[in-house]
Amino acid sequence: MAKYMLLCKYDDDLGVGPMATWDPADMHAHLDYLRKLNQDLIDNGELVEVQALTGPDMVKVVTAGGPAGQVITDGPYTEVKEVLAGYQMVDVESEERAVEIAALVSAAPGPRGVPLRQRIEVRQVMVAMPSDDL
Repeated sequence: MAKYMLLCKYDDDLGVGPMATWDPADMHAHLDYLRKLNQDLIDNGELVEVQALTGPDMVKVVTAGGPAGQVITDGPYTEVKEVLAGYQMVDVESEERAVEIAALVSAAPGPRGVPLRQRIEVRQVMVAMPSDDL
């Protein structure tokens, strides 16, 4: 078994706008699809965690500021076209299964029931090396 993080990004290039602007029926269909998928993954023992994230208007970027302390700025900025919307952590038998789940997430319906085909980034969680190997 290996853990993978599936990163779901809101992408302006999809042309569907933020989900908050969708017809309520489309928004419910999208969320119902994802709830069912997540329940299936729970039933299979594959879902570790799933979270949606707040929008870019709530983002703070923090940088260590040395003796002056941390520096906090708002971000991302308007030129950013892609924003992390949420993630799922899965624990699966293979990378192929993680990719299969990512494809199911990507197929979630958007406005008028058309699959969004969002880009889902699949990243394996690093396995810690024994301290003797450091």
